[in-house]
Amino acid sequence: MDRSYKSDMSNAIKRLQYVLITPSRNEARFIEQTLESVVSQTVRPLKWVIVNDGSTDTTGEIAARYAERHDWIELVNRPVRKERHFAAKVHAFNAGLERVKHLQYEIVGNLDADVSLDPDHFEFLLAKFGEDSRLGVAGTVFTEPSGYNSAIDSFEGQTYVSGQCQIFRRQCFEEIGGYVPSKAGGIDWMAVTTARMIGWKTRSFREKSFLHHRPLGTADRGVIAKNFAYGRKDYILGGHPLWQILRCAYRMKNRPYVSGGVAMFSGYVGAFLSRAERPVSPELMRFHRREQMLKLKTIVSSLSRLKKIDNFELLPAEANSLRSSAAK
Repeated sequence: MDRSYKSDMSNAIKRLQYVLITPSRNEARFIEQTLESVVSQTVRPLKWVIVNDGSTDTTGEIAARYAERHDWIELVNRPVRKERHFAAKVHAFNAGLERVKHLQYEIVGNLDADVSLDPDHFEFLLAKFGEDSRLGVAGTVFTEPSGYNSAIDSFEGQTYVSGQCQIFRRQCFEEIGGYVPSKAGGIDWMAVTTARMIGWKTRSFREKSFLHHRPLGTADRGVIAKNFAYGRKDYILGGHPLWQILRCAYRMKNRPYVSGGVAMFSGYVGAFLSRAERPVSPELMRFHRREQMLKLKTIVSSLSRLKKIDNFELLPAEANSLRSSAAK
């Protein structure tokens, strides 16, 4: 790589000040690994606000020790609450966002309290923002101790950015109106899909990854209940029925096999029959379904040509051209 290019990128990264916000609730088992990961970053944030959202374990005490040692870490304690839902995470995030509103920053990140990152994780992502002024949301793929790999085991693909570590250009985050406090979940999905719909580029990079310590969706439920909840959320977020059939069939190849896929389909059908309220706009739902159908078309084409399916590249990285047809 050319020395002048390296120098230009280094200067660009230095100019891109970033802040992190971490809503955390009962994460004593994992949060110290996240704290160590951020403290060890090659490019540290201007401010990191950890919001202890009513934890009943030692999450707050662990975070407080680090805040005492590092003046760029701030701990915000919120009162204990009985209910647990995804909308509360948005309220906690917004409480953290309030603490950085006086700062001059270009990038804002939502970081979960149960992940481990490479030391150059944020340096890598800042470089991507520096290379492309239209990049609105960026992140990387992730793995889990179970062997799950989001680049291989998910159909979300390269245009989706996982909510465990979701980094926004500040202008993009403000244009989408921030996170929508949906109790059913999908807050990270709505944010990144809305950004893409209004013309921003959204990208997950697989050149780098992070470790997510807690299996997705199992914070307070078993595997079958998790799949049922996923199916219900798929309906609530406007997922296309044909895509849902594919998703449920695919789920049957993973533990707990048939029961997992059936539970997911039951959640979707149950939400349909009860006419569960959808927090997504008609425009966003049309955009989402069009993307799903394009993915399905790619899958069918690959199968017909006996070509291996690359889940990660079902949609091209430049998928913003869908915006103009989303409202048709």
